[in-house]
Amino acid sequence: MSRTSDSSTASRTSAGSVRRGLAARLPAFPWDALADAKRRASAHPDGLVDLSVGTPVDPTPTSVQQALAAAADSSGYPTTIGTPALRAALVDFVRRHRSAPEQLDVDGVLPTVGSKELVAHLPFQLGIGAGDVVAFPHIAYPTYDIGARFVGAEPLAIDMADLAARGDAALPEGADARRIRLLWLNSPSNPTGEVLTAAQMAAILDWARGRGIVVASDECYALLPWTVDEVPSVLDPRVNGGDLDGVLCVYSLSKQSNLAGYRAAFVAGDPSLVGELVAVRKQAGMMLPGPMQAAMTVALGDDAAVAAQREVYRSRRAILEPALQAAGGTIHGSQAGLYLWTSFGEDSMTSVERLADLGVLVAPGMFYGEGGTNSVRVALTATDERITAAARRLTRL
Repeated sequence: MSRTSDSSTASRTSAGSVRRGLAARLPAFPWDALADAKRRASAHPDGLVDLSVGTPVDPTPTSVQQALAAAADSSGYPTTIGTPALRAALVDFVRRHRSAPEQLDVDGVLPTVGSKELVAHLPFQLGIGAGDVVAFPHIAYPTYDIGARFVGAEPLAIDMADLAARGDAALPEGADARRIRLLWLNSPSNPTGEVLTAAQMAAILDWARGRGIVVASDECYALLPWTVDEVPSVLDPRVNGGDLDGVLCVYSLSKQSNLAGYRAAFVAGDPSLVGELVAVRKQAGMMLPGPMQAAMTVALGDDAAVAAQREVYRSRRAILEPALQAAGGTIHGSQAGLYLWTSFGEDSMTSVERLADLGVLVAPGMFYGEGGTNSVRVALTATDERITAAARRLTRL
């Protein structure tokens, strides 16, 4: 990804000098690079099929909509820590679905305003800064890198499967493990859909604990498994040995419950770390709106809606996967989640442009690091009709 230019991010002060703000130190927003391909794809006679962004298109569960409406009269300020009902629902959810131990209670959970804001701001909220390192998977959602840059820390991409197997030997040349303060896991991965085993996660956590590194695990696609029997959590005693010290699980309801517009997410784990986040977020006024807290409480308990949505995605995947293969694509990873990580044996932008000519827009793998330069991410988040249209076009290649 290219750096943003001074002309778009710098401004002149009243004295005439150029002021360089934080924006000037950040890469360009990746999806802006798809504007030309989107215009080409939109010109298709049968219309655009946008598979580039994983935004839900199906209805929010009725139970959640009703809870939101019932809580609409919300004149007072909400609390940062959440209502007692929401905190209890969070504890119940992570015990049922993320194998959290019984000792995880309401002091170890915290609602957040979506998960992206937490990913981006966790280094800041943990007091990480210049001279520190934030590590994350070598093919990854860009916001892990951005969170490091926000605070002047050094971003470090690591092959996590290799780290589990070889420890220090897996670090890039010149990397100093003593400077790493935060290590992100992402399983199932966005974009590859790969899932770390419990043994791999345990090995990484043992390595990190030996160096005083906080491990945050982004698990927001965990309830969308396809070719694996389980998606282990960092909260699982098989991973953490029954000790939550130095461990955080980040989770979102956007995907499994079609709540992207609600910004309903949470973090759970080490009560001392959660307490640090609460203290910082109180000072900053970061709190989930009251009606959203009521809606989120209901969504956490509506397993039937989650199961139904998973079957919708399973059906779309069954249509799209063979169509991509018929078009010459090879599916890698994609064991869980909302994406098919696909290679056509060429540079990712070449694939984007070819598919745009079919009216199908996908995300180039280069958005996710150097390891993704020959792949594209194809989302399942389009209507049944649009998924079918994409499959029809792909099979005619």
